[in-house]
Amino acid sequence: MIEAIDKNLQRGIQLLQYISDENYRDTSIAPYYSSIGSHMRHILDVFDCIFEGISNNEINLIKRKRNQESETFTEKGIAYFNEVLMKLESLKNEDFDKIVKVTDDLGLGVVTANYTLGGILIQAHSHAIHHFASIGYVISQLGIELPDEDFGFNPTTPKTTIN
Repeated sequence: MIEAIDKNLQRGIQLLQYISDENYRDTSIAPYYSSIGSHMRHILDVFDCIFEGISNNEINLIKRKRNQESETFTEKGIAYFNEVLMKLESLKNEDFDKIVKVTDDLGLGVVTANYTLGGILIQAHSHAIHHFASIGYVISQLGIELPDEDFGFNPTTPKTTIN
């Protein structure tokens, strides 16, 4: 599990090494006007919430740090990715079946539910792929070619060819 998440997050670093700060923070693309950087920061914030809550088995997804620099400058984004990857690596010996309480606001109020540690990591991984797909749309609208053809695709998505 850790290896798959690591491989996916490495795609984020690869992209950040490939684009300019201007493209990273560009908010001109409709319909949401969100930047590549804001998506990247959001992805990493979710993982950070997991790491912050592991010690007491209480993960609060509402308490995201929202570090503005990590969504504005590619160098800061890369540093945030590397911090998350280092913490992810430290989980290799954790019990992924242990129960953790996960708290989030689902839109109608705050809810807390029991997850396994593996379950919340899988959710964060899937969430990252979802946001990578949104980033792929922004990139295409900015006229930038993706450096990785699998960027933003869930591994279970069937490959199609365009004729």
